[in-house]
Amino acid sequence: MTSLDSQKLQQSIESSSVFAESILEEAGQVIVGQQVLLERLVLAFLCDGHVLLEGLPGLAKTLTIKTLADILDVSFNRIQFTPDLLPSDLVGTTIYNPKTGEFTPKKGPIFASLVLADEINRAPAKVQSALLEAMGERQVTIADTTYPLDSFFSVLATQNPIEQEGTYPLPEAQLDRFLFKVKVNYPTLQEERTILNRMSGSAIPKVKRICKAETILQARALCEQIYIDEKLKDYILRLVFASRFPAKHGLERMSRWIAVGCSPRATLSLARASRAQAFLKRRSYVTPGDVKSIAHDVLRHRLVLSFEAQAEGIDADKIVSELLENVQAP
Repeated sequence: MTSLDSQKLQQSIESSSVFAESILEEAGQVIVGQQVLLERLVLAFLCDGHVLLEGLPGLAKTLTIKTLADILDVSFNRIQFTPDLLPSDLVGTTIYNPKTGEFTPKKGPIFASLVLADEINRAPAKVQSALLEAMGERQVTIADTTYPLDSFFSVLATQNPIEQEGTYPLPEAQLDRFLFKVKVNYPTLQEERTILNRMSGSAIPKVKRICKAETILQARALCEQIYIDEKLKDYILRLVFASRFPAKHGLERMSRWIAVGCSPRATLSLARASRAQAFLKRRSYVTPGDVKSIAHDVLRHRLVLSFEAQAEGIDADKIVSELLENVQAP
């Protein structure tokens, strides 16, 4: 890329990235705190990715997604996942018309730009398989016909980490299709005071529709042009390969903790999300800080821990932190 092209790209990024700040500011009218969560959701839109939100009840996971859906001028459906949910409840089915003698498709709630999969781990394997096709292939199959999904399609799922009764652990193949797994934490004392004052009134704040899907699709095209140096690509590769073969990268003790390392999808996700992070920072190039800032959310759900790690109380975040500390950045 020449200096002239780089300068032009920089100008385009500076003018186009304004919408992201507007989304975050408008969401702040309803959502108190949770800045990282909001930023990760915007990053996912820029990366054409899906997000899994994990947190205790009452931390505004569902409210955050519904608020963003109200801000974006796109179609939105909420699906409450339950143990008796069927694949047809998700993707749709065919209905027989006795007058014509033909079957006509009735599309399900998956046919929307934004899909909230609330308590996703409460649905059985058949439903997860139907969702897997939608997330991975951007299409669904009803009877013998395959239907493409919206060009702006994102699954935003929630799950409760402590209530395990009546839940089904998500398969690794499905977890791998989530760009991010974001942990939602408690608000600070001051933030919770603001929530108390804001939500105890009779009228809950409303947000405006301020962003169209076309704006985000155009921003995606800009993100793909953001420069990522070959040394940074090597850094991303070394991070992922160190999770697969820790001993070969001088991390012998981590070999006891990792049963299965990150997939090639993690490599692509790190690079894509790093470019989007640079876009939010209004830069036309990626820095090591961009990679490090999103590494936990990209990698934590792609690691399969050993029984030894679980026995020692080692979680995925600890392993990612060790990777970042021991794999040298350029």
